[in-house]
Amino acid sequence: MSDLPRKAVTRTAKLAALPLGFAGRATWGLGKRIGGKSAELVAREVQQRTADQLFKTLGELKGGAMKLGQALSVFESALPEEIAGPYRAALTKLQEAAPPLPARTVHGVLTERIGEDWREYFLEFEDTPAAAASIGQVHRAVWHDGREVAVKVQYPGAGEALLSDLAQLSRFARLLGPLVPGMDIKPVIKELRDRVSEELDYELEAQAQQEHAAEFEDDPDVVIPQVVHQSDQVLVTEWIDGIPLSEVIAEGTAEQRDRAGQLLARFLFSGPARTGLLHADPHPGNFRLLPPAAAEGQTEEDGGSVGSWRLGVLDFGTVDRLPGGLPGNIGDSLRLALEGDAAGVYGLLREEGFVKESIDLDPDAVLDYLLPIIEPTQVEEFAFSRGWIREQAARIADPRSPAHQLGRQLNLPPSYVLIHRVTLSTIGVLCQLGATVRLRDELEAWLPGFLAEETEDTGTVDAAAEGTEYAEEEGEPEGEPVQT
Repeated sequence: MSDLPRKAVTRTAKLAALPLGFAGRATWGLGKRIGGKSAELVAREVQQRTADQLFKTLGELKGGAMKLGQALSVFESALPEEIAGPYRAALTKLQEAAPPLPARTVHGVLTERIGEDWREYFLEFEDTPAAAASIGQVHRAVWHDGREVAVKVQYPGAGEALLSDLAQLSRFARLLGPLVPGMDIKPVIKELRDRVSEELDYELEAQAQQEHAAEFEDDPDVVIPQVVHQSDQVLVTEWIDGIPLSEVIAEGTAEQRDRAGQLLARFLFSGPARTGLLHADPHPGNFRLLPPAAAEGQTEEDGGSVGSWRLGVLDFGTVDRLPGGLPGNIGDSLRLALEGDAAGVYGLLREEGFVKESIDLDPDAVLDYLLPIIEPTQVEEFAFSRGWIREQAARIADPRSPAHQLGRQLNLPPSYVLIHRVTLSTIGVLCQLGATVRLRDELEAWLPGFLAEETEDTGTVDAAAEGTEYAEEEGEPEGEPVQT
């Protein structure tokens, strides 16, 4: 495809072909088995053909179809290997590339949005895109002042296509079940639809990115490109090199994986505390692992110190605005769960609307449901893996399990939807990385409520921390727990 197909009927037909194609291949597979091929071999062929069609259709349509593909790609690590394997390569492609728009279309957008003299803004401009996303593609260029820049150009008709795709996908979300078994796709599509207007507004994106860039300007761990120029449908930012996180996942060293995972967790929890904004699109295509600068005497070739590598963060089109940082009740609930306070956790969940007033649950059963999920916060460092997340997914998805029955009775309040998706997506990426991460360190540093606070009037420690010693910290009156 050379452009976004804009007629709803055309796009709907292509999207409908996904579940219909799956059904057809299943019938073809049955015929092959009757003809003598082994079930295992046939299943592998069917899954591979489905993965190929998934990438081809979503990549060509871009818009909401590709956005859904990117959202699902971070969850592949939770699927059984016999299902995840054939999809992994196809979904990973969606994180870094898609069929590009022709140069003439890109030039047309630049002429319309920057002006007939748009070339005067650049010393160089590469017509071949360096990357493609759901609603735009990125071109490498050199700004008129000599800075290397990334020029993000929104696809013509992207808004119409995005809304059309998500509306159609929502109508037959149940039929898409076979593409990603065990996942309820409809809530994912609804949340994506709720963010459409922000995703299309490059002015909002520029503001969010610039706020992050200003806050992290001298940060030793995180790099945010500065915004250079913004106009309707065009966003120019500084270019950053580095290893795409998808490549670290595929072939990075253990040290690179651990460093990337630690920094990803640090950015997830520190961002809202420092900027009041949560980067809400944490798929691997939006991150780079940056080696130390050559000026420091260390290069990627001679190894350098992996501990000094930094995380580059891209694409601020979707953010959650949290002026006070992440809600303190998240930290409170985690702390009480780790202390084994079932009644306290249950009370907070009811207060926040995770348990509706019309439903009564056993607090101990709720705690038993949560403890395996929050295992990474119970230890000093945790080795995330595909095996671990598959265990969690299987436990909650199995209709016969108590966890499944209890989970169906829990509610996700609207104000937590994006936080929940970002957290799950980040955990999915950590498991793809297979990273060993000191997650507890990041929670203690950045998550309100995770450390029990001293009372204001007496300066004594909350009684819930019985059996724990505390070391005073400078600044806020809170302490770091040291288990006895």
